[in-house]
Amino acid sequence: MTPERTPDGRYVVVDGRRWRTDDPAIPDDVRARLLHHLGVARSAVRNAADDDARTAARARVQAAKTGLGERGTPWWEQDDAARRERWETALRALGG
Repeated sequence: MTPERTPDGRYVVVDGRRWRTDDPAIPDDVRARLLHHLGVARSAVRNAADDDARTAARARVQAAKTGLGERGTPWWEQDDAARRERWETALRALGG
Protein backbone atom coordinates (compact mmCIF):
# COMPACT_ATOMS: atom_id res chain seq x y z
CA MET A 1 0.00 0.00 0.00
CA THR A 2 1.41 3.38 -1.01
CA PRO A 3 1.01 6.14 1.57
CA GLU A 4 -0.91 9.28 0.69
CA ARG A 5 1.26 12.19 -0.47
CA THR A 6 0.65 15.88 -0.04
CA PRO A 7 -0.18 17.71 -3.29
CA ASP A 8 3.32 19.24 -3.44
CA GLY A 9 4.91 15.75 -3.15
CA ARG A 10 7.13 16.77 -0.26
CA TYR A 11 5.43 14.72 2.45
CA VAL A 12 3.65 11.42 2.95
CA VAL A 13 0.74 11.24 5.36
CA VAL A 14 0.59 8.25 7.71
CA ASP A 15 -2.12 8.07 10.36
CA GLY A 16 -2.76 11.79 9.92
CA ARG A 17 0.92 12.74 10.42
CA ARG A 18 3.11 14.29 7.77
CA TRP A 19 6.57 12.83 7.19
CA ARG A 20 9.10 14.34 4.80
CA THR A 21 9.68 12.20 1.71
CA ASP A 22 13.09 11.35 0.39
CA ASP A 23 14.66 13.46 -2.35
CA PRO A 24 13.31 12.41 -5.77
CA ALA A 25 16.59 13.51 -7.42
CA ILE A 26 18.59 10.74 -5.72
CA PRO A 27 19.69 8.14 -8.30
CA ASP A 28 18.09 4.73 -7.73
CA ASP A 29 21.40 3.00 -6.95
CA VAL A 30 22.31 5.66 -4.38
CA ARG A 31 18.83 5.48 -2.82
CA ALA A 32 19.18 1.70 -2.52
CA ARG A 33 22.54 2.03 -0.76
CA LEU A 34 21.21 4.66 1.66
CA LEU A 35 18.13 2.56 2.41
CA HIS A 36 20.36 -0.45 3.05
CA HIS A 37 22.45 1.59 5.51
CA LEU A 38 19.25 2.85 7.15
CA GLY A 39 17.91 -0.67 7.63
CA VAL A 40 21.20 -1.94 9.07
CA ALA A 41 21.40 1.07 11.41
CA ARG A 42 17.81 0.63 12.63
CA SER A 43 18.55 -3.01 13.35
CA ALA A 44 21.67 -1.97 15.27
CA VAL A 45 19.58 0.43 17.38
CA ARG A 46 17.21 -2.41 18.30
CA ASN A 47 20.02 -4.84 19.06
CA ALA A 48 22.50 -2.52 20.76
CA ALA A 49 24.31 -4.09 23.67
CA ASP A 50 24.83 -0.81 25.52
CA ASP A 51 24.20 2.93 25.40
CA ASP A 52 27.37 3.67 23.43
CA ALA A 53 26.42 1.19 20.71
CA ARG A 54 22.87 2.57 20.64
CA THR A 55 24.16 6.14 20.32
CA ALA A 56 26.47 5.16 17.45
CA ALA A 57 23.64 3.32 15.68
CA ARG A 58 21.31 6.30 16.06
CA ALA A 59 23.98 8.52 14.51
CA ARG A 60 24.05 6.16 11.52
CA VAL A 61 20.24 6.37 11.25
CA GLN A 62 20.54 10.16 11.30
CA ALA A 63 23.23 10.12 8.59
CA ALA A 64 21.17 7.85 6.33
CA LYS A 65 17.97 9.85 6.77
CA THR A 66 19.84 13.11 6.17
CA GLY A 67 21.37 11.63 3.02
CA LEU A 68 17.92 10.64 1.81
CA GLY A 69 16.72 14.20 2.41
CA GLU A 70 14.29 13.25 5.16
CA ARG A 71 16.17 15.33 7.74
CA GLY A 72 18.27 18.47 7.69
CA THR A 73 17.74 21.24 5.17
CA PRO A 74 14.66 20.40 3.09
CA TRP A 75 15.73 19.07 -0.30
CA TRP A 76 13.39 21.45 -2.12
CA GLU A 77 15.35 24.38 -0.65
CA GLN A 78 18.68 23.09 -2.01
CA ASP A 79 20.14 23.48 -5.49
CA ASP A 80 21.23 20.38 -7.41
CA ALA A 81 24.86 20.63 -6.26
CA ALA A 82 23.88 20.87 -2.59
CA ARG A 83 21.52 17.93 -2.93
CA ARG A 84 24.24 15.78 -4.50
CA GLU A 85 26.72 16.84 -1.82
CA ARG A 86 24.20 15.87 0.88
CA TRP A 87 23.83 12.28 -0.28
CA GLU A 88 27.53 11.88 -1.14
CA THR A 89 28.52 13.15 2.31
CA ALA A 90 26.10 10.69 3.93
CA LEU A 91 27.49 7.77 1.95
CA ARG A 92 31.06 8.70 2.91
CA ALA A 93 30.03 8.91 6.59
CA LEU A 94 28.31 5.54 6.34
CA GLY A 95 31.25 3.88 4.61
CA GLY A 96 29.88 3.75 1.09
